[in-house]
Amino acid sequence: MLGQNHTCTSEFTLFGFSAFPHLQLMLFLLLLLMYLFTLLGNLLIMATVWSERGLHTPMYLLLCALSVSEILYTVAIIPRMLADLLSTTRSIAFLACASQMFFSFTFGFTHSFLLTVMGYDRYVAICHPLRYNVLMSPRGCACLLGCSWAGGSVMGMVVTTAIFHLSFCGPNEIHHFFCHVPPLLKLACGDDVLVVALGVGLVCIMALMGCLLLILLSYAFIVATILTIPSAGRNKAFSTCASHLTVVVVHYGFASVIYLKPKGPQSPKGDTLMGIIYTVLTPFLSPIIFSLRNKELKVAIKKTFFTKFFPQNC
Repeated sequence: MLGQNHTCTSEFTLFGFSAFPHLQLMLFLLLLLMYLFTLLGNLLIMATVWSERGLHTPMYLLLCALSVSEILYTVAIIPRMLADLLSTTRSIAFLACASQMFFSFTFGFTHSFLLTVMGYDRYVAICHPLRYNVLMSPRGCACLLGCSWAGGSVMGMVVTTAIFHLSFCGPNEIHHFFCHVPPLLKLACGDDVLVVALGVGLVCIMALMGCLLLILLSYAFIVATILTIPSAGRNKAFSTCASHLTVVVVHYGFASVIYLKPKGPQSPKGDTLMGIIYTVLTPFLSPIIFSLRNKELKVAIKKTFFTKFFPQNC
């Protein structure tokens, strides 16, 4: 299905962190700690929401779904990256590379779609509070979650199928630590490479910018509504949006630095370091932001876990 009859390459070699031979052990330990913290932070959020009945609301259900997508996104990329840091052979089979690209794009776009749905949830809660239980009913919330995951899967399938239907005639070294689109396009050959590159880029940018536009539109209505309510209630209304808005800024800020940077001479070192920002640092920061910026969640975490492990201090 992925066009194996059109390629002369049965496997690729990931360049990874070969440009930093003396730092690989230190990078392994640092990235491993960040990865474990990312898993622990997201699992902590999910466990807190599950155990606290007061958090069984659409807002926190969406947050749990976001944590699941974040865990799956990091699982698709980081374990392989950590293994390659300790390995001398960094070859990856053709189908394994395609699978990694599919899952990374699926969960990455699902993450963006869920952030958009969370923006809509805050818009309904603040701008239409009397209709919240109707618009964000269990059935409606499940529908929005299903559409987010289905949309992510479609994006992952479209991008992966388009890329791996190209011909790869060699060389087979991917100048990145995972199967990413730009370095793979550099290895492709044939007359349709430029068309595929433009098509994939256009589809991805339209999807991401569409999500960002909907989020900005939601917050435009939210700000307009907050300005009309008494000052005593403004801080409470905005505090429910602070963590989500911060994650959106981090998510799209780092993504724009990587994907919208000016075209020019690029080095493997620079691409690798910038890739770490989006694939490792952004998921690492997300649970921290939600745990610290969301007062209700922060209190629930202290109540649920801190009192169990340190009851004498409470």
